[in-house]
Amino acid sequence: MTLVFSADQEQFRDSIRRFLSDQMPTTEVRRLMDTAHAFDASLWLQASQQLALTGIHLPEEVGGAGFGAVELAIALEEMGRALFCGPYFSSAVLCAHALMLCADADQRERWLTAIASGELRGCVAVTEASGLWRGDDISTTAIASADGEFRLNGVKRFVIDSANAELIIVAAETANGIGWFVVQVPEGQAEGLSITPLETMDPTRKMGDIVLHNVAATRLNAAPADALNTLLDVACVALANEMIGGAQRLLDAAVDYTQLRYQFGRSIASFQAIKHRLADLLLEVELARSAPYQAAHTLADCGDLRTLSSLQRQQLTEHASLAKAMVSDTYLQAALETIQLHGGIGFTWENDTHLWFKRAKSSEVLFGTPAEHRERMLSAVEARLDTQEQVA
Repeated sequence: MTLVFSADQEQFRDSIRRFLSDQMPTTEVRRLMDTAHAFDASLWLQASQQLALTGIHLPEEVGGAGFGAVELAIALEEMGRALFCGPYFSSAVLCAHALMLCADADQRERWLTAIASGELRGCVAVTEASGLWRGDDISTTAIASADGEFRLNGVKRFVIDSANAELIIVAAETANGIGWFVVQVPEGQAEGLSITPLETMDPTRKMGDIVLHNVAATRLNAAPADALNTLLDVACVALANEMIGGAQRLLDAAVDYTQLRYQFGRSIASFQAIKHRLADLLLEVELARSAPYQAAHTLADCGDLRTLSSLQRQQLTEHASLAKAMVSDTYLQAALETIQLHGGIGFTWENDTHLWFKRAKSSEVLFGTPAEHRERMLSAVEARLDTQEQVA
């Protein structure tokens, strides 16, 4: 496996970086994070229509650009670097993959085309009391009604960008296990549905609790039995690539500041102790970078996620959880080191470092802690070795 990007992919990265540098400086990040939704409609239209970012990884038959997981990882890395404020992760990543995985052809044409163009924003509601993506934690129920639809009852917690969503994909318990359902929320309103914004550590990524009381929903007709686990793998791969972008931004900030700050008549970057800390941080970031890149290539090689073999499924879980665990630790360590290397100013509100620290801390536990993902990775490794032994 090669982890080297092509010239076209590097050009794609440069175009995204320039766009985000112009449209999402830290002044804009601070402005948006103080709003209720952390969302700018005009910027969203530019990202989705001019750069086609919302459909970059989706097939051409649903209005996407026809690229794949590697290009999506590049986009997410640059968004993590810039702390992009908007429902990209919830809509273009989670919601789009949920529809690709669980919807039939008619349902994909109905909703996924609008998701790809950015005209429709979605989110995915899975977690409940424990905040974990596990089937035994889902108590929301789906009961078939006389009109052929389903009625959902339950509470979903920590739903990313729930207030921005016009389409909510809900995981609910049915008589035959976990099912996936679509709730349409025109103009943020649906009968029986209420959304409560949450005050979280990271104000650049809004979350909310969703209460469902006899809410009308449409079932996605092509959901495989392991959809929950597969969607978690996709989420971890995406988040890990976003996090490595933030870690690189912190490293760059630490290097820039130590070169700028003078003490005893010279730049503190020339002090041996500072050089050692920066070198150690560089090593940590570069070592961690290979994990999300590998996971993105593994996801790209999987092709259609609905037809994965046992070996492909186990390898994807292994690489996704490895990337999530490894980059979570590195991102938080980079944030702490950068704050310390900034000295007294690093602890102030005026300095931007705390914005990435809060994103690092919230991302550490999003979709599961590093310890949980190391256990998940080891379980996947054991399963893969058993499968390979049986094949041999």
